[in-house]
Parts: sequence; structure tokens; C-alpha cells
Amino acid sequence: MSSSNKVRYTSPSNIALIKYWGKYGRQYPRNASISLTLDSAYSDTSVVYEERPTAGDTVSIEFYFEEKANEAFQAKLEKYLNSIIYEVSFLRTHHLTIQSSNSFPHSAGIASSASAMSAVAMCLCRIENEIGKAFASEEALLHKASYLARLGSGSACRSVYPVAAVWGAHPQIEEGSNDHAIPFAEHLHPIFHTYKNDILIISRKEKKVSSTQGHALMEGNVYAASRYAQAEERMVRLLAAMKSGDLEEFGKIVEGEALSLHAMMMAAENPFTLLEPNTLEAISRIQAFRADSQIPLYFSLDAGPNPHLLYPEEHSSQVKEFIKNELKALCHNGLVIADQVGQGPKLIS
Repeated sequence: MSSSNKVRYTSPSNIALIKYWGKYGRQYPRNASISLTLDSAYSDTSVVYEERPTAGDTVSIEFYFEEKANEAFQAKLEKYLNSIIYEVSFLRTHHLTIQSSNSFPHSAGIASSASAMSAVAMCLCRIENEIGKAFASEEALLHKASYLARLGSGSACRSVYPVAAVWGAHPQIEEGSNDHAIPFAEHLHPIFHTYKNDILIISRKEKKVSSTQGHALMEGNVYAASRYAQAEERMVRLLAAMKSGDLEEFGKIVEGEALSLHAMMMAAENPFTLLEPNTLEAISRIQAFRADSQIPLYFSLDAGPNPHLLYPEEHSSQVKEFIKNELKALCHNGLVIADQVGQGPKLIS
């Protein structure tokens, strides 16, 4: 007789402050990264698991995105789940029906792979615990979820933790690991626990070069070794700034990292850029506003053209007014997504 059960999670995206760009082996990072976990930008994923008549050596799944079959993502998900079939005990013995949706629009400059794969990983670990009491604690469950999420999308491993997470081995981070992220909220100044993150949707076009292709291009980049050394040095400085609450140093490093990421794209063997003219105009206006107002508003960028605006909660009203008056007109259909630092994945009963 088959059994049927369901697990559902929402899991957020995150914005890397020190960028992960360049990988090797089984999804290992070339340098350590730190990110802020978002709140309103999340994937909502449910998994129904039913016993199969006989165990198999490949997974059995159905996948639906926003209630419609999605063959491209189903194929990607099957490849991922087959790669971990002997690391998650029930994948050989159960059929999975997976439904997913995002709280944010497609191509919105938010790392959807981070939210999607972290949500799947959280569901897998919760099911593993329900079937076989696999974890002695919630901490152990999150540890494995981060590991599994990394194998689906590198940045996803950071999304399983609240507020902030570090991923990657680093001389200054005792517990840092290339295998999984670690929670980092307790090491940060309280101001970062309520930080704001508004995203300017400059463009909603599909990226010309995917993140996977971009990572691969780092292997032939003449500046790659210098970039990894720069990231390691900046990590030390950024952690000190985030511990003390030094917002000027924080912002200087974060903006430098955003521009270094895109500089690596432009310096690749086959160079490309994901920036748009309005991206550069927005950056110019943000820097001018900061100089005039003395408000610590800074930007970051993912691998795309849409800036993330980072600032303390206490300056919300002034920054919102600035966005309305100066930045909204630069965005696709005036679209700006308001978000903030959040508490990580949530189990939906």
C-alpha cells in the first residue's frame, strides 16, 4: 500500500555582498562569499511524496511551475536529483510531485535559482526527517539542506539561513566550508538585521550569458587569480565593517564587489556585459544622492543589469522618495521591488 504526504516551504533569494564568481569540481567556489538573506523575494515549493512499487536507480518526478508543466526545469531538476539519489535515501523509493511558484516576476534581477533550489533542498530534508528521523536537530537539518542546495545552485546554499550567511573556506572564518554555508547573523552589528534591499528592474530581458556560462568563462580569464585574491582580502575588511556597523566601509566594499563582478565579465576571453545604459545612469544618481544627502545608500548587482539598493531602515522614507523621484523612470514600466533582510525558509503547515 502506498503512502502519500506533503511538505511545503517558502525559501528566499539572497544578495551576495562578496561575490561568488568562478567555481570548480562539484560546484565548489573559487572564493568565499557572504550574503544577506532576503524576505519578500521567495520561492514557494511543495513536494508530495508517494511510495513507488519498487525502488529505482533514477528518480520519478512530476514538476509544475505556477501550476503548469515545465519541461525545461523538470529536466534540470531530474538531473540534479539523480546526482544526489544516493545522498537522500527516499529518492529511490518515492515518486515526487513538485509544485513551485515565485513571489517575484521572472527575469526580475533576483536570483531565482537560489530561492528555488534552497526550497527544494529544505523540502527534501524535511521529508527525509519525516520518513526516517534523519536529523538529531534543526541545525543538522539546515546543515544538510545547505549542502544539497549548493549542489543545485551554488548561491542557494546561503539562502537556508536567516539574515546573513557565509559560504566558502577562508583563513579568517573558522567554520567556513566549501561544502555548505554557515549562519552568520550573530556576528553582525544589529543594524544589518533590519537592512533594506530595493531592486530596480532596469530590464526584464533574458540574460545573454547565463550565470553557468559566466562562471565557466572565469577559467580562461587572465585576471581570475587576482580577482580571487581581491575577494579574500575584501572579505576580511567587510566582515570587520559589518561587525562594527561601519556603513561607509561596508558600502565602499559592496559597490566595489558589484563592479568587479561585471569587470570580470568584460575582461573574459569572450567578453560580454549584462549592464544596460540605465544601470549606469542609476548608479550615477545613487552616488550623487549619497554625496548630497549623506545618507548611506549603496548599490549591489547580481549577474544582471538590475541594481539592489542597500540602506538602513531608519532612512526608508528619504530613500523611497528618492526612488520615486529619480530612479523609477529608469526602470522597466517603473517597476521597483521593495524587500529587506529576512529570516530564511519557512515551513508552511
